[in-house]
Amino acid sequence: MKRTATASALLAALLTAAACAPDTSDSGSGGDGGDKAGGGKGKKVTLTLNWVPYGEHAAFYYGVEKGIYEKAGINLTIKPGHGSAGTVKQVAQGHSDFGWADTPALLAGVNEGMKVKSLGVYLQKGPSSVQFTSDQKIKTPKDLEGKTVGGTPGDALYATFPGWLKANKVDPDKVKVVNTDPAAKIANLGAGKVDAIMGFFHDQGPTVEDKTGKQVDYLLWADYGMNVLGNGIVASDKLLQDDPKLAKAFAKATAESWEQAAANQGEAVKIMSQAATGAPPEKVLANQLKLTLPLLQDKHGANTEAKWQETIDLLKDGGMLKKAQEPSAYWDASYAGQG
Repeated sequence: MKRTATASALLAALLTAAACAPDTSDSGSGGDGGDKAGGGKGKKVTLTLNWVPYGEHAAFYYGVEKGIYEKAGINLTIKPGHGSAGTVKQVAQGHSDFGWADTPALLAGVNEGMKVKSLGVYLQKGPSSVQFTSDQKIKTPKDLEGKTVGGTPGDALYATFPGWLKANKVDPDKVKVVNTDPAAKIANLGAGKVDAIMGFFHDQGPTVEDKTGKQVDYLLWADYGMNVLGNGIVASDKLLQDDPKLAKAFAKATAESWEQAAANQGEAVKIMSQAATGAPPEKVLANQLKLTLPLLQDKHGANTEAKWQETIDLLKDGGMLKKAQEPSAYWDASYAGQG
C-alpha cells in the first residue's frame, strides 16, 4: 500500500492539527458564540463538540432543552468544533470547560503534555470504518484489494489502517490509499473519485446517502478485530482540581441526557434541528442518531481499563503514540464510573 507519511510523521501531523486548529471561543469558560437549546439558569458552562453539529450530538441539545443540565446547576452553551484535536486543545487552554472529542486525539494531546483527561468515553464501540456505496459490492475486508480508499494523514484511521488490513489477511500493497482532506472525503466518494473512504460511518454515511441517493455500506473496524474507543467527555486537569463538583454534575447530566434522548429519538432530533446552527437535514440527523446508539453501552460513559488498554496498544502499534502510558494517565474513572 503506497502511503506518503511515516509513522512518526503521522503523530506530528495530528499534533500540528491540534496546534493549528482555529479557536472557537474568544474568551474563557462560559463565552458566547454557541448554541443554546434552552435559556437555562445556573453556572455558565461551555461544551465544544468534535465537529460541526450532527446527529451524534442530539443528546446535548435535548438535555439543555429539557432542563437536565439546568437541574444540575449548569447553563450550557454548545459550540461547534473543527476536529477532535482542536477540541482537546480548546479544553487544555481553558477556552472551553468541556469537550466532546475522539479518544486518539485525547491520547496524543496528553502525550504532548496537554493537561486534560477523559471523564468517560460514550462511543465504546468505535465508529471507525471503511465506507462505500453498495454498487461496489464490498462484503469483507478482502474485497478492498484492488480498490482506491480515501484517507487523511494524521488521523487514527489512517495510522491503523495497514494493521487492520493485515489482521484481516488483506495485502496492504493491493489497496491504494489516496490522501484526502477531511472536508473532501464525502464529495470524493459521492463523485466516484475513490471507491471507499475511511471515516465514521454514523456521521458520513447518512450524509452521502442524502446527497447522492445511493445506499452506503460499511465495514466497521470493531466488527473485524480492531476496536478504537470513540468520542467522550474531556476536561482540563485544572477544572477537575478547582471544581470537581461541576465535572461530576456535568457527567451525570450528560449520561441522563443520552438515556432520555435514546428513549425519545424523534423528539431529540426535532429539538436539535431547531437549535443547532448548521445542522444537517432532519432526516439525516435522525439516521445519524439511530446509527450512533448501538455504539453506546448500558451505563453511559462508564468504561473498563481493558478497553482503554486495547486502544492505547493499537495506537502505539500504529505509530501514533511514541510512549504509551497507563489508562489512568488519560482517563479519570471517578466521574462516570467503570463498567
